[in-house]
Amino acid sequence: MNPPQPRKLIIAIDGPAGVGKSTIASRLARKLGYANLESGAMYRALALKAIEWDASFDDEATLAKLAHDSRIQLEPASNGTRVLLDGRDVTKRVRDTDVTAGASRVSVHPEVREWMVARQQELGAGGGVVMEGRDIGTKVFPDADVKIFLDADPIVREQRRLQQQNLRGNAAQASAAELRERDRRDRTRAASPLAAAADAVIIDSTNLSEDEVLHRVEEQVQKRLANQ
Repeated sequence: MNPPQPRKLIIAIDGPAGVGKSTIASRLARKLGYANLESGAMYRALALKAIEWDASFDDEATLAKLAHDSRIQLEPASNGTRVLLDGRDVTKRVRDTDVTAGASRVSVHPEVREWMVARQQELGAGGGVVMEGRDIGTKVFPDADVKIFLDADPIVREQRRLQQQNLRGNAAQASAAELRERDRRDRTRAASPLAAAADAVIIDSTNLSEDEVLHRVEEQVQKRLANQ
């Protein structure tokens, strides 16, 4: 008789912009054979639709209606998450700077977040998922098996983002300013502000390499699997 297979976990990875959540979540999911779902991609998709429909990022009612009328799908891919908006592959488009800025603004609205959270819960309900975002461990899956909150010094996060985007001069200054503004919006919004869950393991990556961060996250996952 074959031994029972361990139950597939729900793993939540939260943290501010520029901390490396997407990279760690993607690498961890590949090692575990889990789906990697980036919740922020859903807000990016809605921001893109708002741009295409010429809707204001500040009009909560219109944005909520757009969300309800949209089909936003996240599909695991070898290099992260594939994003489909009403059947279109918008994976690359949602990484553009105008969409990134818009995603942070549409995400502050309670009605929008309520719709998004319900969709995210549907996507991850069966387990076997590494879901990353800003409120996964506090709002989307408060009973997640493993909760990680990644953080780093704001200056270090800015430097990493600039290196990643290869920006200099005025473009670098604008990107750094946008990152600080995203931090402010994420931490002060009324609906599900960015914060570590009370039972989350906080990992400060300021002085850690990507491999070191991944190792620490894996330790928490293996500990949870061993205690099933």
